[in-house]
Amino acid sequence: MRIVVALGGNALLRRGQSPDAAVQLANVRTAVAALAPLAHRHELVVTHGNGPQVGLLALESAADRSLTGPYPLDVLGAETQGMIGYWLLQAFQNALPDRQVCALLNQTLVSAADPAFAEPTKFVGPVYGEEEARRLAAERGWTVRRDGEHWRRVVPSPTPRRVVETRLIRLLLTSGAVAVCAGGGGVPVVRDEAGRLTGVEAVVDKDLTAALLAEALDADALLLLTDVPQVVKGYGTPGAEPIGHTTPARLRAERFPAGSMGPKVDAACRFVELTGGLAAIGALTDAAALLDGTAGTLVTPGGRAPAPAAAPAVPTPARAERTPALPVPPLDRP
Repeated sequence: MRIVVALGGNALLRRGQSPDAAVQLANVRTAVAALAPLAHRHELVVTHGNGPQVGLLALESAADRSLTGPYPLDVLGAETQGMIGYWLLQAFQNALPDRQVCALLNQTLVSAADPAFAEPTKFVGPVYGEEEARRLAAERGWTVRRDGEHWRRVVPSPTPRRVVETRLIRLLLTSGAVAVCAGGGGVPVVRDEAGRLTGVEAVVDKDLTAALLAEALDADALLLLTDVPQVVKGYGTPGAEPIGHTTPARLRAERFPAGSMGPKVDAACRFVELTGGLAAIGALTDAAALLDGTAGTLVTPGGRAPAPAAAPAVPTPARAERTPALPVPPLDRP
């Protein structure tokens, strides 16, 4: 199978943890230990979140008095792609010494007219108490919102249209490599009338980008991994109910928070609706069980668990018949 995994930013830096490099590196190694077994049996693309990390860099940039202004979010997004991509790259290389692994810096096309620019919803950075969050919002011109029991900064999150480097990722897969890409949803860019790309002040939701990429790569499954075991209907209420096997229609009939579970649900539904494949939402530690249909929230066209299927022990460049490696254009233009 060809699998696209979206690794949540909170799985790399859990709520309440110190954002020290050592803490995040330990979490990355835990994540790779859960994902490496999948790479032994399947083609694997790994995307990752960057909300806590890009928010931290934004704080540091805003506090740096040597700068005339803070670094823009697209630049900070690129920085976090490099940082987290390096950690994942090295951890996968150590876990899979017989495989090629590549961490690729990606841009994601968005529309300059996207209404998200006028209504920020994407959580970034650390959590605060309400009083401190409102103070920071007043001092720095932020928009803040409640995130569970805490408060966090929110920024624009336009809808991803295409990962610019999609063809390069496809080439990596057909060569048998594990691809780490589209970190933080990719660096958000727009294309001007002359065809030139320019970064914009936003953070793209990594789950929606993962679904877009999975569809473009003809993936068989999309795994959305986070720090909770399942999607919960009525979360935080006395009638809360975990959702097991379901369909896009049934899942879309429920309401989920726009800044957290909402994009994951939307991404899962989009992928299943477009491809007829399997999407799953659940805990990082349940990655293999999600694929088998024995854990998490499974989204399929009929709402049934997938039938078990045999897989080769080690993936090879055997999918060239579906994804020819040549010819390759010199520049990826959607």
